[in-house]
Amino acid sequence: MTDAPPEGQSQEDTFAERHSILARGYGGRGDPPDPADVLAMPMVLHVPKATPPPRSQLLEAAASAVVALCLDERVGPGGEWEGAVRDWTLARIRKVARRARGAHWDAAQNVPGITVEVGQAQARAFVPGRVGDVDSRIQRLQIGWTDLEHDSPPLPIPGRPVLWIDAALEMTVGKAAAQVGHAAMLLAGVMTVDQCRSWASEGFVCSVREADPKQWKHARALVDTGRAVAVRDAGFTEVAPGSMTVIAQPAP
Repeated sequence: MTDAPPEGQSQEDTFAERHSILARGYGGRGDPPDPADVLAMPMVLHVPKATPPPRSQLLEAAASAVVALCLDERVGPGGEWEGAVRDWTLARIRKVARRARGAHWDAAQNVPGITVEVGQAQARAFVPGRVGDVDSRIQRLQIGWTDLEHDSPPLPIPGRPVLWIDAALEMTVGKAAAQVGHAAMLLAGVMTVDQCRSWASEGFVCSVREADPKQWKHARALVDTGRAVAVRDAGFTEVAPGSMTVIAQPAP
């Protein structure tokens, strides 16, 4: 159930407050002494064994699910997710992606979060919390798993944001899902409230594409001129600290 907003204020009126959480930036707090106290956002990617989805669609679903949760009305003032999301964004932004199929995927739908479907793909982002308190229905799911093959999606959707992945890093789909989720958050944060509200009304639709060296050079030039935002990874897994993993280009 969604908590009611303050008296006289509609859920739509709280969008600016929700957006302000992303607009202020992230981090500042060091890691707690006890690793179980680290805050992270769990993510689950639906990967049926017989019919796995296209990699690009799965990453698009993951990116949209993360930003949709961050801007959900339950994150607004007085909302049931407000404290959890605020605390998480004040710490180092961490996400942990797992795989689910069959009954395990169905069970995950009962854990508080947001599921997004793109084409043949589905991904669910969950309310952040202590890694030591992850719901057992999520905790039992596999983190390290067989990667998905790279697909050849069409050109990016006209008039929608594009998240460019540095193909040279060869990230697994789980790692890439966490990175595009962060990119979507960064992009929402640099948008104006009205721009972000418009994106929200479209379901946070975006394109995720792998960039070859030429496209990556072009995307980096956009970052250098302030026309795009980049994710620089902390280097906990797979890539070196400070690696630029994803560049989010706003809709033209």
